[in-house]
Amino acid sequence: MSTETKTTCPYCGVGCGVIAKIDGAGMVSVKGDPDHPANFGRLCSKGSALAETIDLDGRILHPQVDGQRTSWDDALDRVASRFSQTIARHGPDSVAFYVSGQLLTEDYYVANKLMKGFIGSANIDTNSRLCMSSSVAGHKHAFGADTVPGTYEDIELADLVILTGSNLAWCHPVIYQRLAAAKAARPGMKIVVIDPRRTMTADIADLHLAIRPDGDVALFMGLLAHLSGTAAIDQNYIGKHTKGFAEAFAAASALSIAKLMELTGLPSMQLRQFYRLFEETEKVVTCYSQGVNQSASGTDKVNAIINCHLATGRIGRPGMGPFSLTGQPNAMGGREVGGLANMLAAHMAIENPEDCGRVQRFWASPVIARKPGLKAVDMFRAVADGRIKALWIMATNPAVSMPDADAVAAALTACPFVVVSDVLEKTDTTQYAHVLLPSLGWGEKDGTVTNSERRISRQRDFLSTPGEAKADWWQMAEVGCRMGFAGAFSFSSAAAIFAEHAALSAFENGGSRDFDIGAHAQTSDEDYDALMPFQWPQPRGTTAKQTRFFCDGGFYHADGKARFIAIHAPVTDRTSAGLPFTLNTGRIRDQWHTMTRTGKSARLSAHIAEPFAEIHPRDAMEMGITSAALVEIESPYGKAVVRALVTDRQARGSLFVPMHWNGQFSAKARIDAVVAPVTDPVSGQPASKNIAVAARSFAVSHYGFAVSAIKPEHPDTAYWALAKADGGWRIELAFDAAPQDWSEWCRMQFNIPAHIDPLGYADAQSGDLRLAFFDGDRLAAALFVALQPVAVARNWAIEQLTVPHSEIGKRFAVVAGRPGAGRMDPGATVCSCFSVGINQIVAAVRSGCHSVEAVGRDLNAGTNCGSCRAEIRGIIDGCLAAAAE
Repeated sequence: MSTETKTTCPYCGVGCGVIAKIDGAGMVSVKGDPDHPANFGRLCSKGSALAETIDLDGRILHPQVDGQRTSWDDALDRVASRFSQTIARHGPDSVAFYVSGQLLTEDYYVANKLMKGFIGSANIDTNSRLCMSSSVAGHKHAFGADTVPGTYEDIELADLVILTGSNLAWCHPVIYQRLAAAKAARPGMKIVVIDPRRTMTADIADLHLAIRPDGDVALFMGLLAHLSGTAAIDQNYIGKHTKGFAEAFAAASALSIAKLMELTGLPSMQLRQFYRLFEETEKVVTCYSQGVNQSASGTDKVNAIINCHLATGRIGRPGMGPFSLTGQPNAMGGREVGGLANMLAAHMAIENPEDCGRVQRFWASPVIARKPGLKAVDMFRAVADGRIKALWIMATNPAVSMPDADAVAAALTACPFVVVSDVLEKTDTTQYAHVLLPSLGWGEKDGTVTNSERRISRQRDFLSTPGEAKADWWQMAEVGCRMGFAGAFSFSSAAAIFAEHAALSAFENGGSRDFDIGAHAQTSDEDYDALMPFQWPQPRGTTAKQTRFFCDGGFYHADGKARFIAIHAPVTDRTSAGLPFTLNTGRIRDQWHTMTRTGKSARLSAHIAEPFAEIHPRDAMEMGITSAALVEIESPYGKAVVRALVTDRQARGSLFVPMHWNGQFSAKARIDAVVAPVTDPVSGQPASKNIAVAARSFAVSHYGFAVSAIKPEHPDTAYWALAKADGGWRIELAFDAAPQDWSEWCRMQFNIPAHIDPLGYADAQSGDLRLAFFDGDRLAAALFVALQPVAVARNWAIEQLTVPHSEIGKRFAVVAGRPGAGRMDPGATVCSCFSVGINQIVAAVRSGCHSVEAVGRDLNAGTNCGSCRAEIRGIIDGCLAAAAE
């Protein structure tokens, strides 16, 4: 007998519905929920692999104090007493919470209530500060509230979709597929991609603007100035619903076309082409994400975009509006409950005395925070200098993800009291915990999340609770009770928290605030269990419906009018003589945040298995860096060593490095250790897309590649990067000098018993060495060494961990590093959903599959999440071009 549970994906802000199925044998499988309005059954590669990430390997299952197992009572008493003592001695601002968009809304609500309403400090901030706080600030400047005006449907209804600072194909794949399907149905739809790199998203674009980093402000200022002289300006909307247009226009018109070209790096022809497209197309949606937000001018970028939509009245109507694409599954839910240090619950303002009084009266709390707390970067500075003496970190890994990450790690080392709530025992951050608390993971916890279009969905539990793990909200509520606030934190269930959250949203509202879900203020446990996805607002007495904001004004400034913001274009070039490159960090297709979850999946690691830096061919040549060699990237804050990916998709003078790799998966790839702690002065969001760095070749004596049935613990080499593989692990290596005995080195690293002799060879002239160790008919480990990056059929070599090798010929094939005659090496993985490699796609093209659809019919590649379709198209085009020569 099998059971099915409808829940929500825990990855990006799309908020896809998932159906989790447990069969009679207890095996879990997942598929997209065809009834969920965010994805209509689609899932990306990460969502499709969710069942591969829910094992208990590496889980923390019991509370620990100072590294020793203890009871929940002892651990919670320790947390409550240390926080209470610290507050008594040093005041409420001496403690802090650092929380996460991975928390459910109910977790977020309890954390915010405890810190702001009962401890009396606003020192609670979230890793969402790193991804969307500039959007919050821009929305509040323009609209008077943190309101997302539109819906996903608008992206499909638009005649022009602008994607700026968004690699939609890799970071929000399901929305990308909805957009691609809309364009296929209406070929006249135009898509503009604005990005310094030619990402996979540009494959669908009619126009790619390879803008200079941070050139977005100038680009949209120029657009506003252009529109002001055209019929696209909506004078009626401006006059009736806005203020500040004259000042915004004056600032924008001060930029000449020559200055626009300098600041954006774009030729005048492309600028005019883009401006005419916007001018002549009424239905325009401008989607923006981290490339806009993660900037020292992020708030200005957001307001520059909104200015153009307000000026044309293209907001709040079907197919029109600015659209912020959030990065985390519950970044929006965190905003709703005031999870940021400068916000109050229910979209109320911490700087507004009336709002502070209202929240305090609703909570019946002894105190209320009345000024903003420390934002993320400043919070960890305060930890470092001793102002914060007790810190509780929940569901995030700041020792990897924060800018100037080495300084963050040093601050945690020095902090007198650190509490970490997590699902994993060993992360780069948990090692600093004095108290480590086991939290529930996806499939175990129960609550709600809100996606980018304001849609609230349920995450439901379908797995039994492992060990003594507990919900994050329960942990905080228990600490609140032990600090003397039992009356306010005696929650019986997540449903009770959600009902209180909904009631607060309606409290003394009457339409004065955008966030109102008062219809759910009386939610029972049974109602909560059955809760269907709905979009806010839903005031008391109303039913759920799709909603847009601001078509007819109704903004949340006191006079009901939106504000144009006069903006001044920033300097875009941050490089210097000693730091001549611009570093841009971001996400890749198949990994998530710091890999604590996706790193468990062999399938998700198959596409890109190690950290890399995209480098333009000319830059690589000038530095003496060949493809697949190693490159060291350095700033005044730290260093990283990653693989060189030489590609003309990258602009000259720029580098792109993914932000995912941590100290558990690679030796020196924590790229945020290199990122300067520069922030937007309004939002406090770090600037992770325009960092001045130096880059150079990383010299090594030997390169290596290994497969192993067991996980090696931090190999003793100059460079290593490991990834989960079917049957074991794959490891990329580089050595300063050759070990005295390669065989002994393997025995130490891969735990090879002394009685197992290696099969292999060494070529003194070429420097090549191959060793394979077989335990019975099973491959225990194999090492391939060369003076240059190792040329081995990697995916084929990994497969050898899962097949028997009773025949001597098969064993010699392993040593050779390639399959024998008649067997295909699938090549590097392109489609993670169906594990299809590049060599298989090339063979399909040569056999007559000359379109992405034909390859899909033959191999299934590209037929699930579709985020590999651009790569498949590139392979097809390359094969056909080569055949035509």
